[in-house]
Amino acid sequence: MGSKEPLLDSRDFSPCAVRIRVRGQVQGVGFRPFVYRLALELELSGWVLNDADGVEIEAQGDGAALETLLSRLKNDAPDLAQVDEVSAVSVEVLPRLGFAILESRSGHAHTGITPDAAICPACLSEIFDPANRRYRYPFTNCTHCGPRYTITRHLPYDRPNTSMAKFALCPACRREYDDPLDRRFHAQPNACAVCGPRLTLLEKDGQLIESDDPIAETVRRLRAGQILAIKGIGGFHLMCDARNAETVARLRQRKQREGKPFAVMLAGIASIAPWVICGESERQLLEARERPIVLLQKLPGCDAAMPGVAPGMAELGVLLPYAPLHYLLFHEAAGRPTGTAWLAAPHALALVCTSANPGGEPLVTDNAEALRRLSAIADAFVMHDREIVVGCDDSVVRVHKKAPSPLMGEGWGEGERAATPLPNPLPQGERGQTALARVGFIRRARGYTPRAIKLPRAGRSVLACGGWFKNTICLTRGDEAFVSQHIGDLDNAATCRSLADTVQHLMGVLEIEPEVVVHDLHPDFFSTSFAVGFARQHGLPVFGVQHHHAHIASVMAEHGLAGPILGLTLDGVGLGTDGTAWGGELLRVDGARFERLGHLKELALPGGDRAAREPWRMAASALNALGRDEEIERRFLHSAATAVREMLEKNLNCPTTSSCGRLFDAAAGLLGVREISAFEGQAAMLLEGLAQAHGPVAPMNAGYIMQGSVLNFLPLLERLADTDDAGFGAALFHSTLAHGLAEWVMAARGRTELNEVVLGGGCFLNAVLRVELSRLLNLSPLTLYHAQDVPPNDGGLSLGQAWVAMQEFPC
Repeated sequence: MGSKEPLLDSRDFSPCAVRIRVRGQVQGVGFRPFVYRLALELELSGWVLNDADGVEIEAQGDGAALETLLSRLKNDAPDLAQVDEVSAVSVEVLPRLGFAILESRSGHAHTGITPDAAICPACLSEIFDPANRRYRYPFTNCTHCGPRYTITRHLPYDRPNTSMAKFALCPACRREYDDPLDRRFHAQPNACAVCGPRLTLLEKDGQLIESDDPIAETVRRLRAGQILAIKGIGGFHLMCDARNAETVARLRQRKQREGKPFAVMLAGIASIAPWVICGESERQLLEARERPIVLLQKLPGCDAAMPGVAPGMAELGVLLPYAPLHYLLFHEAAGRPTGTAWLAAPHALALVCTSANPGGEPLVTDNAEALRRLSAIADAFVMHDREIVVGCDDSVVRVHKKAPSPLMGEGWGEGERAATPLPNPLPQGERGQTALARVGFIRRARGYTPRAIKLPRAGRSVLACGGWFKNTICLTRGDEAFVSQHIGDLDNAATCRSLADTVQHLMGVLEIEPEVVVHDLHPDFFSTSFAVGFARQHGLPVFGVQHHHAHIASVMAEHGLAGPILGLTLDGVGLGTDGTAWGGELLRVDGARFERLGHLKELALPGGDRAAREPWRMAASALNALGRDEEIERRFLHSAATAVREMLEKNLNCPTTSSCGRLFDAAAGLLGVREISAFEGQAAMLLEGLAQAHGPVAPMNAGYIMQGSVLNFLPLLERLADTDDAGFGAALFHSTLAHGLAEWVMAARGRTELNEVVLGGGCFLNAVLRVELSRLLNLSPLTLYHAQDVPPNDGGLSLGQAWVAMQEFPC
């Protein structure tokens, strides 16, 4: 509450009156009817309304009842609500009868938009009840569930301001909508089969498929091996039978998605059990209202049951149904059982569920756009007439596992024992603290966006435009940061337009006028040119933030750190202040300033950016650095092998990089894991999978060299070049890399006397590296911080950029 002191004397039974302000995620979550029911229960009179600042309440009654109201507003709020602040002031007692819910009041927004939420148990029961008027209705929702962000044009969150405005409520739905005691009171997407959105089934050429039951026909086609484009809450999915190898291969070919894993939708936890390991934390995530895709460890037989879905990966991305339509597909496949008990049993249907975005373009959201862009991929379309105002991909997460043991070396396999232990600053028996997140984001979007991230302090409103890969944008307002949904890689015009559209939509819906604009240092990024153009158009200051500084600042922002701290950032590439490609950096970060304390030993990039897509080139670079150029043509039977060798020997078109991502590529190339990547990070992901399958080994004796502030892993790469067992080599690489990084960090800690360490960058999506490095650093009296509310990869850059800008341009 606004004060720790009681506002009222709870012993005072004479009439008192207060005006209450509730801020946070309190619109579109059933908060007003919740207040109404509380007021009736506590025998209070007054009113409640929505406005641009959140929820305002005026209540009067005896002091004890009002104190109870204030307490319960925060402690008993509806499930979808996020109450950030409850404050109250005394007002004049007036003659009042009863309690009312008043019309919303417009104004400058200071509240947030509720993310989309999975269908709730009450609505689920209705769609499986033949006696209910919403039986098998695929757009069933209430104030506790359903679409929010993706249908909202602007605040306040009322039906005329959403894409439901065109659907006039029938008398039955109107009665629910107007009844404060009904769970559909002011549920803006409220509808039924009489008055609401409807499904349409179309052939790939746009011809209407005549069917009495589109859901039954959809399931029939899925079972027959067809690929369907199905319109959901935040966009279209491409769905097919995950057990049909031919269909999955056809989807890969049509979508031009070689090797990149697909997610799979299954009916429930019991249907997941035979294929992946699902602990209690994973189960809670899978069943949470956000319904993300959760990466789960595969069990033997998973790949055979679902061939081609996630080839070479140790994990399978799994999600449960979250929209009524999804549930109805499984319900139809199960023979239309009554009630919800059937979901507790295993079901055979497994559906590939992947975003409908051909060629890396943005997610398809519009019906006409779907026919135009997806007709070469999908065999048929399942559409509806509720507009998606803003597209929002599925979120992807992983449960963070803690290290298996605090004892250094425990759990090692038959690999080499380290002859040189880590230095004295890593004492055994003295445990450091850790801020390891229970949930690690890989992609933050549907279910979480645009939930505000609380910042340590307020500042000027900032627009941060992110980077090139996995772009997001961030807008700040006071002490809140609003990170957009995943936009994507800015390598095509459609995604660039999506960035601009997202900026305009979030500015409008949150009513934020930026005062500062910030971007990555790289001048060739579209996000940079957009930021500069936007700032010029609006007469605003604009400046660049170094890529790896932003990675560390992102974690600092969400953990409330000002600095100075040590930052270890490991990723693929980012432009350094010296104009070279960085990616394995040890930084000292203090607010808006940073210092580069050290970096990984540089490797040449033969062919420039092309080397980032072809790991064999990085392997050739390693061989060159080791003086083994003569092996390049023999190892790599590529037509360009001789040219690459000559480039390296003559130092032609071979810029250097300190990138940890390219170090992973070099290891993968030397071990024969992957010579050409079909998508960003594929080689590293395959290497991680091999290491997980093999199990831990001891780090290589003298596998790295500390050369002042530079950490050199060439000895490790030389060992990998002579290793025939790719699994053992992958495990050895991860173990030695973690130990080298830990020693490097501890050496910097000894020089700087800084005990707070922030880990950031896309390489920390690698669970093997993250867990082992954290285990080693936790043996010392350090406090570790990892990304928690945003991904550690470039999806979190915009938050870091914004935080640096707020300190560079204080109020």
